[in-house]
Amino acid sequence: MLEPPDAGGDGGCGGGGSGGGGGDDCAAEDDTDVSITPDLGGLDPTSDLCAGQCVPKEPFGWSEPGLLWIGSPDNVPSCPATAPIVGYEGYADFAPPAPRQCPVCACDPPEARCEVPVEWNAYASFPCGGPEAPATSFAAPEGWDGSCTSVNAVEAGRTCDGAPCVQSLAIQAPRVVSAGCAPRVAGAPENPDEPATAGSFAIAALGCTGNASPPCADPGMTCTPSPPIGDAAPPEGFLTCIHHEGEHECPATYPDRHVFYAGVEDTRGCAPCGCTDPAGATCSVLASAFSDAACSELVAGQVLTADAPGCGTIASGMALGSKSVSVISLDPGRCEPFGGEPVGNLAPIAAATFCCHRTSAVPA
Repeated sequence: MLEPPDAGGDGGCGGGGSGGGGGDDCAAEDDTDVSITPDLGGLDPTSDLCAGQCVPKEPFGWSEPGLLWIGSPDNVPSCPATAPIVGYEGYADFAPPAPRQCPVCACDPPEARCEVPVEWNAYASFPCGGPEAPATSFAAPEGWDGSCTSVNAVEAGRTCDGAPCVQSLAIQAPRVVSAGCAPRVAGAPENPDEPATAGSFAIAALGCTGNASPPCADPGMTCTPSPPIGDAAPPEGFLTCIHHEGEHECPATYPDRHVFYAGVEDTRGCAPCGCTDPAGATCSVLASAFSDAACSELVAGQVLTADAPGCGTIASGMALGSKSVSVISLDPGRCEPFGGEPVGNLAPIAAATFCCHRTSAVPA
């Protein structure tokens, strides 16, 4: 019959059996130290465990932990032997330069001419164009330059509805025709060919990585290179950080947040010079009507200004044989300049967020 393992028997310890020497054997077993080896999932603790540092694993979408140096751009070190591969170079704390110097814009006087009136009408009443008063055209040809012309002459004594056709004469107002103003640079900045300063970053960042290391015993940790022995917090030393392209908030396991940029995009320039449409332009002309065809027998003369048509009385039934116009004055007006102001800017580009495991007083 088999006895349970804890039952006494021959040669057993603590039993009342008669086997000789049993007590001495039990005493020997009680004095033996038992060594317990932890279960490391098959890893050899002397060779397969992390030789660097075990830190929390990175969240999904973030880089594996690496070393990050932060400090002056004048003192950037080389990556340490524990993490010799340069994985990132960036900058922060951008100081913009002085505003860009741009030229002063101005406008040349507009190219303009005074367009003489071509629309002339005789009326069988006074004032011109009274109610139901017939009109008789005494118009000049299109494109007329104002020289003497007998086109559309009205003979003496012509009647309209039983009344003399010529009792008053209405003349269209002259008009200023402008081709606009040409912009120009009135004052150029000193050293216009000298490139504009681009500003500078006050902080540089260097990310360093190493080769893959054996895993950590804790499945929630990952093995990453350790900072050099005796290392201190930046700007003298390295932090252990994860990073993500763009600007992001940091996870709780890596709470120390720093944002760096790859550089700046320079879109600065000067707005081109331009000119508004002319304003304030005016001209005046002397419009003359004659009874003969050669502009020698004056019937009436009027001084007309831009946008102000004229109307004058004529001896009833008088012949209108010819006409002429001469320009008395021309003010082309002026244009207002625009442009010449600085446009664009300097903007940091390609942001990257670093979240660090060790919180330190680091310039950000």
